[in-house]
Amino acid sequence: MSKKRKISLSEEELVLSLQQREKIAVEALYDMYSASLFGVISRIINDSAIAEDVLQETFVKIWHSFSSYSTEKGRLFTWMVNIARNLAIDKIRSKDFKNQNKNQEIENNVTFIDEQRNTVYKPELMGVKDLVQTLKPEQQLIIDLVYFKGYTHVEAAEELGIPLGTIKTRLRMAILELRKHFN
Repeated sequence: MSKKRKISLSEEELVLSLQQREKIAVEALYDMYSASLFGVISRIINDSAIAEDVLQETFVKIWHSFSSYSTEKGRLFTWMVNIARNLAIDKIRSKDFKNQNKNQEIENNVTFIDEQRNTVYKPELMGVKDLVQTLKPEQQLIIDLVYFKGYTHVEAAEELGIPLGTIKTRLRMAILELRKHFN
């Protein structure tokens, strides 16, 4: 299988091709600058999957807003780095990003701890089931489905016939309430 040859153009050729909206310009742009732009984004966003999404958004924005680029104002690379940097900063400041970091899946952490310590999860021995009984009934039900019966958040939402966001909010509030007993 032949390896695809990377496209490389001079900055002037690249700018001209981008102004003329040629397909080769996008390919050259990606081949020449994706690694550098990804590095800039990765310094701001530690999650590589999210950083890759922001990189894609960066190239889309470069393509759509290229008419605002001016060679008199600076180099093409500098202009693109500013776009990548601003999109990355916008991402980490976004409400969606902040909520995503707050609502990490506890199952992943529990499994990791169990593997490290070779433990068996028995909530009845810790008194967790008794503590869950102190919660509001709607929180008890969600905790029971998600943590004791192994439902996913989506499955719990379908089972109870309520929105996924409501499930996550009630679950988060229940966990915060339970934490009070351990702190």
